[in-house]
Amino acid sequence: MSSTSQKHRNFVSEPMGDKPVTELAGIGATLGQRLINNGFDLAYVVLGQFLILKKDRDMFKLWLKDICNANAKQSEDCYTCLKEWCDAFL
Repeated sequence: MSSTSQKHRNFVSEPMGDKPVTELAGIGATLGQRLINNGFDLAYVVLGQFLILKKDRDMFKLWLKDICNANAKQSEDCYTCLKEWCDAFL
């Protein structure tokens, strides 16, 4: 298993609050803007979709690909980030 990025570690180490969507691991400026354009402006809004999809890895990754054209690594990084955040805080 690959190690996590500093961005990932920073995100999962504290409550989410009103962090922008670009604070999520795997989501940079381009994907972030695509998410914002589709109404997903804050990390907790993406978390809501993650929870609606019942934390299902495949469904979340497919949704992220459809909504902002995330590639496999980006969607996996984002999934793992949200999953670990949920494990720590929910």
